[in-house]
Amino acid sequence: MELSNLKPAEGAVHSGNFRRGRGFGSGNGKQAGKGHKGQKARSGQPRIGFEGGQMPLYRRLPKRGFKNRNHKEIVAINLSALERFEDGATVDQAALVESGIVKEVRDGVKVLGGGELTKKLDVKLQGFSSTAKEKIEALGGTAEVV
Repeated sequence: MELSNLKPAEGAVHSGNFRRGRGFGSGNGKQAGKGHKGQKARSGQPRIGFEGGQMPLYRRLPKRGFKNRNHKEIVAINLSALERFEDGATVDQAALVESGIVKEVRDGVKVLGGGELTKKLDVKLQGFSSTAKEKIEALGGTAEVV
């Protein structure tokens, strides 16, 4: 027995569409599984995080830092990663994902100048460092910002 294969005993769990409060014969009559009285026994329970008028935890804890709502997730790759493309190939986001260099592109890809490039490539991506752009254009390729 391991934690990964534990499951409730047969018949211990009701299905999601189990009908509550339909008499004693149903196995869940009278209070319909809500116990006796109290706020949680009645309809119209408070929202998640409500602590009965006490200052809720999410307001008691100090807030730190800054979350920029305009933040972009740019994937950075080195110039040496483009070496697997054929000479004269056009490199864009789709080509990078297809070749397995990048797994997932959120807001764009930026090419950094790390490593060496020996092939002439037409690269159409969201950003280039100055050294990466120089190295691509020195070999006769183009570095176009899309």
